[in-house]
Amino acid sequence: MGDHLVRAEEFEKKAEKKLNGWGIFGSKHEDAADLLEKAANSYKLAKSWDLAGKAYIKVADCHLKSDSKHDAANAYAEAAKCYKKVDTNEAASCLERAVNIFCEIGRLNMAARYYKEIAEYYEADQKIDQAIDYFEKAAEFFQNEEVTTSANQCNLKVAQYASQLEQYEKAIKIYEDIARHSLGNNLLKYGVKGHLLNAGMCHLCKADVVSITNALEKYQDLDPTFTGTRECKFLSDLASAIDEEDIAKFTDVVKEFDSMTPLDSWKTTMLLRVKEKLKAKELEEDDLT
Repeated sequence: MGDHLVRAEEFEKKAEKKLNGWGIFGSKHEDAADLLEKAANSYKLAKSWDLAGKAYIKVADCHLKSDSKHDAANAYAEAAKCYKKVDTNEAASCLERAVNIFCEIGRLNMAARYYKEIAEYYEADQKIDQAIDYFEKAAEFFQNEEVTTSANQCNLKVAQYASQLEQYEKAIKIYEDIARHSLGNNLLKYGVKGHLLNAGMCHLCKADVVSITNALEKYQDLDPTFTGTRECKFLSDLASAIDEEDIAKFTDVVKEFDSMTPLDSWKTTMLLRVKEKLKAKELEEDDLT
């Protein structure tokens, strides 16, 4: 490991010398970039991720000075990979610089990919507001490039986290839009009932029986096949349990559905919220009597 560090420092010194010397037509920046890339690789071998990241940023600077924008963006992306291991904020900042360059040179598909990656950095760090922000940016770019599947993936992440933050209307709109757009697509239409179920569960969390009843009517108009699904029956049975303020019935409905289609952690969280509201209502009424 020590050898790798020594070698990295030697490459950096040579690069410094190149940059401070005379060079023709920007070739000194290209030569320095090669040396700095070797330094970055040696730092990586030494697992010195912070120094490797810094070296890649210097590589990017050299490429920018010799007007190789695409190479500069790639160097920032490499820097981000190194920083990812030690400093999420720095990694996100490097990817943001890469995105700005890719936008400038018209590589919007790369910009979208890296916006999604920034979102995933924040997601891993539990910084949900920032994650939502970048998943939204990624979705918009993917949509502009007509990469629908990737746009949907990002939007579904936005809906998932928005609903966790109790921004139910925002989540409902996303789930309904994706369901609507997926109906006409043979590859995506199988997922429609799942999106409508998620939208319905957000309606349930609002604890508004009229809202869920109207939504169920709307969903059956949108997709007539939804009527016969277990998802539709599940939402309908949950709505009537809420209307009757019957916690035992609510629990039975959930258990029955879960035994056939195991509930994921998001659905479990949403259903627990609904159940807590039902319990609170029951206690309130007990207090009144």
